[in-house]
Amino acid sequence: MTFRDTLEGIGIDQLSGNFFEGWPNSPSTPTFLKLLEQSYAVELAVDEDTGNMVGFIQAISDGVLSAYIPLLEVLPEYQGKGIGTELVERMFNRLSDLYMIDLLCDDELQGFYEKKGMQKASGMVIRHYQNQVGVVNS
Repeated sequence: MTFRDTLEGIGIDQLSGNFFEGWPNSPSTPTFLKLLEQSYAVELAVDEDTGNMVGFIQAISDGVLSAYIPLLEVLPEYQGKGIGTELVERMFNRLSDLYMIDLLCDDELQGFYEKKGMQKASGMVIRHYQNQVGVVNS
């Protein structure tokens, strides 16, 4: 497994697999690539044998005070191997100069993030599930 902090060498062909398992409206592969490209920071896990990306974490940020981590995904067949932990640690290290790093997750995932030093907090959200496939503006 290789970990990297750039999309260099990653194209649509390296994004195969079901990263959005359980989503009723998964983003298309071009939309997936676009969301990675437009992130403030990405950390990627790439299978050295196939050259395919098998996990990623992304952050959006103002680069001054705050960052938000919308997605951490590892392909199901690669889960339980420490890849998610490595991606989180790498991202937290990259964002360590910022005042706040926030994310929202399902209740069953809170323990994972608590082990990484995060604290539970409450928040509010709006979800337009019909837009879950994403919007790609040229």
